[in-house]
Amino acid sequence: MSSKLEELQALLAPVVVALGYECWGIEFTAQGRHSMLRIYIDKEGGVLVDDCAIVSRQISGILDVEDPIAVEYTLEVSSPGMERPLFTIEQFAAHAGEQVKIKLRSPFEGRRNFQGLLRGVEEQDIVVQVDDHEFLLPIDGIDKANIIPKFD
Repeated sequence: MSSKLEELQALLAPVVVALGYECWGIEFTAQGRHSMLRIYIDKEGGVLVDDCAIVSRQISGILDVEDPIAVEYTLEVSSPGMERPLFTIEQFAAHAGEQVKIKLRSPFEGRRNFQGLLRGVEEQDIVVQVDDHEFLLPIDGIDKANIIPKFD
């Protein structure tokens, strides 16, 4: 996790929690004038648009006062949705048995993209089974990970 992301997490997660929501995760993509700060919130029973608006208003006020982002950006507050992103070792452990798509920051055994069954975690590694091969992927090397929704 980058230091900017750690700073934003430390500043914003307690605000989300104080409002009665779980701070599922935070993404910040710095791309000049198209930078995006996305905050995923969750709660028992699911997240409604009104929940996102409440959190967005509160977070906007904090960001205006603290001003932790020097560039112009868009703030988005969202539920994790069906293609739930995974950020923490605890989230990976809780979703063992699900199909996942993982993209690494740099290649591991010659590849950056993995899609398969999330077997669980071993210390700081994510265990993913792709076809007949198990991969131990270090959580620090993961750029993006999402649950692949199943439709029955």
